[in-house]
Amino acid sequence: MSDRDYTLILDKSGSMSTPDQAGGRSRWDIAQESTLALARKCEQFDPDGLTVYVFSGRFKRYDDVTSAKVAQIFLENDPAGTTNLAGVLQNALDNYFQRKAAGKTKPNGETILVITDGEPDDRKAVFEVIIKATQQMERDEELAISMIQVGSDAQATKFLKALDDQLQSVGAKFDICDTITLDDMEDMTLADILMNAITD
Repeated sequence: MSDRDYTLILDKSGSMSTPDQAGGRSRWDIAQESTLALARKCEQFDPDGLTVYVFSGRFKRYDDVTSAKVAQIFLENDPAGTTNLAGVLQNALDNYFQRKAAGKTKPNGETILVITDGEPDDRKAVFEVIIKATQQMERDEELAISMIQVGSDAQATKFLKALDDQLQSVGAKFDICDTITLDDMEDMTLADILMNAITD
């Protein structure tokens, strides 16, 4: 947990405005509450806060996000558009390797948490981006990607499970991806899941 950087990637595609229970809060609202909890937790270990990306067809990056800045991000972004996961992951991973080359990464590496509810626009591209990143890695622990599915899109579940299970069989040097779906969550909230992912 300490001496590690955390990046949160939030899906803001149109379907994130869906409530999962009748009359319930939208996935986007739940994502906001969970991001706030995560930012508060990370501040205890890393005063710089989190890096947060929001993405649909395009993405936007926010650096040094403390709990005080979370509300602003959600005010500036509304769910709309498609799910270009490959593009945003590429940027986050490139950024990590640039900082690593410059000696600016933390000794324990980085965890990238992805909150998404749908299948990405280009599944193959997502695999390729992650595989390419593993080939630049020196040790297994330096980089971890947690894919967290909100909502119950069966195609998304299938895709994310494949990322979890098949990465090394299709050429990844390390198995850096793990996936958490609604089925895995049982009674846990999204905030609980995020906390677990960073204290692992």
